[in-house]
Amino acid sequence: MSLRQVQYHLLVGPLVALGAVLLMLLWLSGVGASTIYLWVWALPANWRMSDVGYSTQAAYVTVAGITAVYSAACLSIRLARCDIRMAMNLLRPTFAEQLVARVDELTQRRAAIIEATDAERRRIERDLHDGVQQRLVSLAVNLGMARVQLSDLPEDAWDVIDEAHREAKEAIVELSNLVRGLHPAVLEDRGLDAALSGIAGRVPIPVRLMVDLPSRPSPTIESAAYFVVSEALTNVVKHAEASRVDVTVERIGATLLVVIGDDGCGGADPSGGSGLIGLSKRVAAVDGGFSISSPVGGPTVITVELPCGS
Repeated sequence: MSLRQVQYHLLVGPLVALGAVLLMLLWLSGVGASTIYLWVWALPANWRMSDVGYSTQAAYVTVAGITAVYSAACLSIRLARCDIRMAMNLLRPTFAEQLVARVDELTQRRAAIIEATDAERRRIERDLHDGVQQRLVSLAVNLGMARVQLSDLPEDAWDVIDEAHREAKEAIVELSNLVRGLHPAVLEDRGLDAALSGIAGRVPIPVRLMVDLPSRPSPTIESAAYFVVSEALTNVVKHAEASRVDVTVERIGATLLVVIGDDGCGGADPSGGSGLIGLSKRVAAVDGGFSISSPVGGPTVITVELPCGS
């Protein structure tokens, strides 16, 4: 309980309660006085006959009672408004508390958007892999069978079938690369270790990979780590002129630590419009930390810290 709440409950609350008790007494007195004629007529008739001046006195008491009732109504409204104002000032969150709550709300909304986007990306990958890609494979197989079985076709028709077969195979390769770029199926099925092993096997330079994960992180964090390593290795192949790359992925407490180091020429600058900007934005989207050390002449070390819960 904060100091402001203590002030309200121990100081303002008792004062408001005391004011409410006094107002209740004023209400009762006012109602009783304004209805004095009813009380008088409830008395025996011989009392009214013996005190002939009671009517004038009762009139004064009635006016005083009506005044008391009106005053009690006005004071009740003011007391309620005062209580509301003090409660709002002392019990409502401060600006800092409101700001923290707003930040938490926006963080939760952003996490929900990222999860929804990642789920949609996985759905598109499945649709392409199980639908379009399979149709292209079937088309390529049929064209291959046509080349074998239809031997009596004119040469022009053979050329058309060969060209269609070649383009179908190229389309399959391009679609496979696109599907892998969206969300590799191996990442969802077998986890980060297997997916990163597949990336390392396709890189034309030696990659030493070490993955130490006692349990799988969330799909969003897994996806972020995968694409960070994939993009970093692509940058190494294109720009670093390295002969070796070391990739370490391990979980330390509630943090997934990803370190990519190479022995290349260095000089990587995130402000130069390279893919490093995209890496830092992807990491920032999940409240992660991104840092790079790349002096001229190397080596280059990229360190990424991703939150993965307790």
